[in-house]
Amino acid sequence: MRSIWNGAISFGLVSIPIKLVNATESHSISFRQIHLADGGRIRYRKVCELDGEEVSGAEIGKGYEEADGSVIPITDEDLAQLPLATAKTIEIMSFVPAEEIDPLQMDAAYYLAANGATAAKPYTLLREALKRSRKVAIAKFALRGRERLGMLRVVDDVIAMHGLLWPDEIRAPEGVAPDVDVTVRDAELDLADALMATLGEVELASLHDDYRDAVEAMIAAKAGGAFEPAEATVEPAGGQVIDLMAALEKSVRAAKASRGEGGGGEDDAEAGAGAGAEVTPMRRRGGAGRKTSAAPKAVGGKKSTSASAKKTAAAAKTTSKKKSTTAKSGTAKSTSAKSTTAKSGTTKSTATKSTSAASAKKAGTAAGAKKAAAPRKRASA
Repeated sequence: MRSIWNGAISFGLVSIPIKLVNATESHSISFRQIHLADGGRIRYRKVCELDGEEVSGAEIGKGYEEADGSVIPITDEDLAQLPLATAKTIEIMSFVPAEEIDPLQMDAAYYLAANGATAAKPYTLLREALKRSRKVAIAKFALRGRERLGMLRVVDDVIAMHGLLWPDEIRAPEGVAPDVDVTVRDAELDLADALMATLGEVELASLHDDYRDAVEAMIAAKAGGAFEPAEATVEPAGGQVIDLMAALEKSVRAAKASRGEGGGGEDDAEAGAGAGAEVTPMRRRGGAGRKTSAAPKAVGGKKSTSASAKKTAAAAKTTSKKKSTTAKSGTAKSTSAKSTTAKSGTTKSTATKSTSAASAKKAGTAAGAKKAAAPRKRASA
């Protein structure tokens, strides 16, 4: 990696020659400004306001503008002659626990590489001292025309330096917090803790820039002439009243589901209870009620059958009324059988038994009547 600054680390009376290397890089996609009419690039040219001519980089210098508009030229030699110990040195001032550094202060990050074989020993000494103390070093250094604050820490086997903003560069968060009184219940905190525990930890190395991937895919598709933009579904933000408890519970269940774990919530309990349940249909008051009420009538039908059988037996004793009695008994037999079958309903088996008994009795009566009528015919002859 190419170094952007050469200097030394001042560690008490120890001086460690180092090279400053960028520890981060930007992968964001940049666009050019073009003329929409013909696609030509739009460039910014550096033009002198006095003569209107374009000026090259070699002819451009620094200057400080005062309140009245006058400009004082400042050269690189002027800056190099400033009596600063940090002009070419990273001066360590103290060692503090890492927890004392506010992340808001952190700026760009750099790697410090040992510059030469003679720097290997003191470089390793500082690295191991930082490891064993579990502290970070606070230092001052000058870079790109200004003095900066830095924090040195160990990353693997390398000393890294984070640029820090000066304390007066951190703005106070005035007027940022909600200006209304809000009460948070213990149950809501418990659900928030459960959601945090469910989400767990994440490997930062597995995270990537989805937006950049989408832009690259769009560029590739447009280059092939097959790009059709689709409208993204955007959830309306703000202006909605939500049930915080329900949202937390739903988030916990969704997080468990995404991790392949059982939900364990009320919905799962209800689903489990309903999985093996049976549904028993309720009786209607219509047809079922009528069939049930028809059961007592079957008994009445039985009585009417017995009565008709007795009448048939009595009529069989009279010779002159034999034919009409037999016809009436057959009619009664069929009528009683039909009424018994129609009125039996839910007590079909009981009515059938009674009907069978009555039919047998009638058959016996009819047979006896025939036997009794036969001798009387011979006598009349």
